[in-house]
Amino acid sequence: MIVRCKWCNLKNQKYVEYHDNEWCKPNFDEKYLYEMLILESFQAGLSWECILNKRESFREAFDNFDIDKICCYDEGKINELMINEKIVRNKLKINATINNSKIFKKIQEEFGSFYNYLKRFTNDKIIYETDKTTNELSDNLSKDLQKRGMKFVGSTIIYSYLQAIGVINSHERECFLYKN
Repeated sequence: MIVRCKWCNLKNQKYVEYHDNEWCKPNFDEKYLYEMLILESFQAGLSWECILNKRESFREAFDNFDIDKICCYDEGKINELMINEKIVRNKLKINATINNSKIFKKIQEEFGSFYNYLKRFTNDKIIYETDKTTNELSDNLSKDLQKRGMKFVGSTIIYSYLQAIGVINSHERECFLYKN
């Protein structure tokens, strides 16, 4: 039997697939970096499993995470999202998504890509650590994103984001994907 990280709900196939094929695997594609930042910001106060279960609905509701479209969302679109029972209907998070999208684009323009921006903090290295929810990297990146005006990007959310995109590998020692 394959041993996975303890947090992985083996009864939820989406969660198992996410654990096995996506979590902590480096993926620095700009669209992926953007999607995961949006999804992680919606996680604030909720479980990742909740967000993951709604991921396809988020993609549909948010125009397949088309950053240009999201940057132009108006009150009509916000109201449409607020009545969509398939996603997390939190007006602060929806407004933050629009705001954060504009800032994400500014960062891309300033650094050539969001990944280039991230490398200023990561030095293009993968961190292997378990049993943490924040570290110096997530603290520094969070502070910079907040200084730029992003919302719902506290250190814990950013730590989860860095795990999601593979900058931090946190597979537990017993997990078949553990590396040190």
